[in-house]
Amino acid sequence: MLQISDLTYRLGPRLLIDHASVALPAGARVGLVGRNGVGKTTLFRLIAGEIAPESGVIALPRRARLGRVEQEAPAGEQSLVDFVLAADKERAALLAEAEEAADPHAIAAIQTRLADIDAHAAPARAARILAGLGFDEKAQRRPLSEFSGGWRMRVALAAVLFSAPDLLLLDEPTNYLDLEGALWLVDYLSRSPATIIVISHDRDLLDDVANHILHLDRGRLTLWSGGYSEFERQRAEKQVLQEKAAKKQDERRAHLQSFVDRFRYKASKAKQAQARIKMITKMAPIAVINDDEVLPFRLASPKKPLSPPIIAMEKASVGYDGRAVLSRLDLSLSDDDRIGLLGQNGNGKSTFAKLLAGRLPPMAGVVKRANRLEVGYFAQHQVDELDLSGTPYSHVAALMAEAPEAKSARERRRWAFPASRPTRRSPSFPAARRRGF
Repeated sequence: MLQISDLTYRLGPRLLIDHASVALPAGARVGLVGRNGVGKTTLFRLIAGEIAPESGVIALPRRARLGRVEQEAPAGEQSLVDFVLAADKERAALLAEAEEAADPHAIAAIQTRLADIDAHAAPARAARILAGLGFDEKAQRRPLSEFSGGWRMRVALAAVLFSAPDLLLLDEPTNYLDLEGALWLVDYLSRSPATIIVISHDRDLLDDVANHILHLDRGRLTLWSGGYSEFERQRAEKQVLQEKAAKKQDERRAHLQSFVDRFRYKASKAKQAQARIKMITKMAPIAVINDDEVLPFRLASPKKPLSPPIIAMEKASVGYDGRAVLSRLDLSLSDDDRIGLLGQNGNGKSTFAKLLAGRLPPMAGVVKRANRLEVGYFAQHQVDELDLSGTPYSHVAALMAEAPEAKSARERRRWAFPASRPTRRSPSFPAARRRGF
């Protein structure tokens, strides 16, 4: 399906992809993994033809359709379902031709093609995809402009899935999805006939969806069979074998060198010494897999423990524009609680989080907070919480206004270059299905 041959690409002086080659079979579901900054998204841009390589060839079958979610959130007054339907360019063009065609033979050809691509069932299919990503029937009829950037990115994903491409490129597709949406997407991709390449830090998604792992490391591409856990196992086994082979080679080289050093200048052994020198010269170094250092991830402990409960609610209600989304909330949170919040789309999970974070005031009832309570809040669509005109430096500096410059610089480096090893979410798709989520 996709053939990459001797691909090289530089970003300024930095060599991102170095004579990389790989062949992906049709229908493969591939997880593209690698450390942050190695060039995974750049590889997507090369495949999509957005940028040109320094050398090498990327070959796709003739007339193969490529699908990729745009980085910019869509906007406009189109309804969600109309935007998704417009992603099928052929269907839209045929419907436009059908309205203007007068020749009976042309009309017949258009209608035959519309039937072949099942065009009349397209609205129902678009609605099912939107529903899977969290949009009910009422929301599907609303214009794009009424939704936040994160929700509009979901619509962009729905449009790409609806277009049914032959090659689907997905870069962190679950970033804007809640648990239900992520589980639906895993199920959808697992049944898709398309060739799929997905970049993700979610190892459960890579295990549930991928049947191959494409590893981009030090500019080279290596294709492994199986999901991410199988990739880790195979790679660890190969690393052990390479280390043993390298150690054995070093011992062999040392043994030969010892003979050379001892008998090099002895006439009766000179020929044997020269033969061993040639053997040493011909020994190709064994490349050992070296894992880059991964810095540990630590959350700082509170400066001073707080007496429980840290938050308590009595008959509390919260909502928007005078309409309660959640009501009669009676609960308390302790300092050692670890809570997972689950629920269907639209049931008020984000609203509840905003109440805890103080982003929304209670409409009724009482919400008591411990003295000196500080709340860290990471929104579902974090881009809505950021100053888009700011820089990474300005955002971190604003949170550490009283910290010395050296300390704030360390924190910036820590968050700017995190470890990129895929992590687990809980529950995983199969486990969630078994437990009835």
